[in-house]
Order: sequence, then C-alpha cells, then structure tokens
Amino acid sequence: MGSNEGADLGARAARRLAETGLYELEPGLTDAEFTRIERDYDFAFADDHRAFLAAGLPVNVPPEDGQTWSRPWPEWRGGDMESVRRQLDWPVEGVLLSVEHNGYWYEGWGRRPADGTAALDKARRHLADVPVLVPVYAHRYLPAGRGSFGHPVLSMWQTDVISYGSDLADYIHQEFDEARGEVEESWNPRATAPFWRDLL
Repeated sequence: MGSNEGADLGARAARRLAETGLYELEPGLTDAEFTRIERDYDFAFADDHRAFLAAGLPVNVPPEDGQTWSRPWPEWRGGDMESVRRQLDWPVEGVLLSVEHNGYWYEGWGRRPADGTAALDKARRHLADVPVLVPVYAHRYLPAGRGSFGHPVLSMWQTDVISYGSDLADYIHQEFDEARGEVEESWNPRATAPFWRDLL
C-alpha cells in the first residue's frame, strides 16, 4: 500500500490528464496487473505513478505526422513486452550511446579507459547500479521505488536531461494543459535520483 500523499498526488495528476480530454482512459491497472508488471520488468512503481495508473490507463491515439513516438504511453496492459522494455531501457541506452559516440564520461566512474569497447563495458557496469527510471510518456520518466513519491519528471534524451515538471501533477499540467502559463523564473525542480540528477 502506498503513502496517502503519493496516492493523492497521483490521483490529482490523473484528474488533470482526464480534464484535458486529449486521451481516452481505460479502467486503471488492478493490483494483480501491477504485481505482474513489477515482476516481469523487475521494478516497483513510485506511489504517485502507481496511483496515476490505477485511476485510469491512458490509451495511445494514432500518431500525427512527424511524431517521434508512435506509442508514447507505455502499454502496461496487453502491450508488446519488447516495446515496453525498450522504453524502460531508453535512459541507460541513451547514456551508453553518448559514451560510445559523443565521448561522454561520468566523473564518478573513475578514469575512462582509452579503448572504446572497454569504456562502454565499464559504463554499462556502472549503469547497472543507477536507479531505475520508469516511463510516464514518451521520453519523460519518474524514478521507480515503492514508498517514494513527488519526484520531478525528467525528460531523457541521451545525456541531455531536463526537468519537465516538479512532480507528476505539475508535469501533466506542463505537458498537456493548453491553459498553462509561462513558467515562473523561480520554478526549479530538484531531481532526486542519484546519477540522473547529476546530468541535469
């Protein structure tokens, strides 16, 4: 059972999405479905993310021309496991791509091996220990972790990481609400997930 604050935050995010009218919402994921997903993919949803998906499951619509992601909402119910796995792997694979092709190296990993293959192997070993990020929508992510909530939503594109919302409800407002105003200068979400927060 998640925290009340996390559950309230997730429910508020779900209401905000429903109010936009942009997406069809199927009945939310059940406890049995959460158990299967978390077992199959080896992570636990944060409390707010879980409550969001329990309130209603967003359904993908046919993509518009030029849209990068044909199925931006992870298809947790009955979707293609390979597609969901690719979305889950996206953050780590993006960092590895930057290591391989852009010379990126995280200082916490120690000295970069001169050999490219050795550098990639070392980066892969280190990345196996970073917190799991769970897709919310396209390349927007929340950290995994039962008992946690209120994390900023991160937009992940290789090592280009930015905050897209101070929490899940704010993210839904920023991404989907046409009535959103200009972002205030004081808006400065603090990422919480080790390693990933250092890429901001």
